[in-house]
Amino acid sequence: MRVTRDLPTLAAGEVDVSFVIEAYEEVVATDTAWTEHSHPWHELLWNEHGTSTAVVGSQVWCITPTLGLWMPAGQPHSASAVAGTAYRAHFFRHGTVSALPDVPVAVEITPLLRLLTERLAEPDLSPASRAVTEAMVLDVLRPSPRALLVQLPTSPLLRPIVDVVRADPADQRTLAGWATALGCSTRTLTRAFRAETGTSFARWVASVRAQHAVRLLALGFEVEVVAEAVGYRSASAFGAAFRRTTGMTPGRFRAR
Repeated sequence: MRVTRDLPTLAAGEVDVSFVIEAYEEVVATDTAWTEHSHPWHELLWNEHGTSTAVVGSQVWCITPTLGLWMPAGQPHSASAVAGTAYRAHFFRHGTVSALPDVPVAVEITPLLRLLTERLAEPDLSPASRAVTEAMVLDVLRPSPRALLVQLPTSPLLRPIVDVVRADPADQRTLAGWATALGCSTRTLTRAFRAETGTSFARWVASVRAQHAVRLLALGFEVEVVAEAVGYRSASAFGAAFRRTTGMTPGRFRAR
């Protein structure tokens, strides 16, 4: 069963709010999708448990307990989460944040940031303490050097590759193999991938595999099973690739 939720499309600052930072959290009971929408405030999305996905144009972002997503006010996006995902959203009044760009960006959910947001949820927090805590949250918010982001190529040339690799991340075809299958040169595909994704074919495949892997790990699959499912010949090779992309080992991510 899958539930679809419709939300409005609102411009940045269109709704005047009294809060500086407002928290919302929910555990989704069933697989849930949110149609494209936008908020009048900024939003920081992260998960207490499980993984979710946000789509901004041709960008697919994976959100986890350690890597959140900053969504600026007025930015259209859609989202989805599997049953059992416990997600958290913190809304920031438009105009209160200057440390983050006006585009979606990954944010590391550090222990300090987690503690500060938890303090804001305390019911007996005084107005003075709330103001200090909010200022600290705004001070520590920074873009992360890592992101579970896949830029989807949209050209007819690369679309067959995108469809196959996203459906089966274990597909072992090389760029040369794809060039033969599509009747073009390896150089043509290399240029196309660089132009449409800003990265190489190998790095793009690694990103797709990492997104697929975090979903499986969040569902409780063993590391060895996940490694095989996303196309690595050994758990150690998978672990090294996963760490390069996410900054942590698969075992640590699974435990988190």
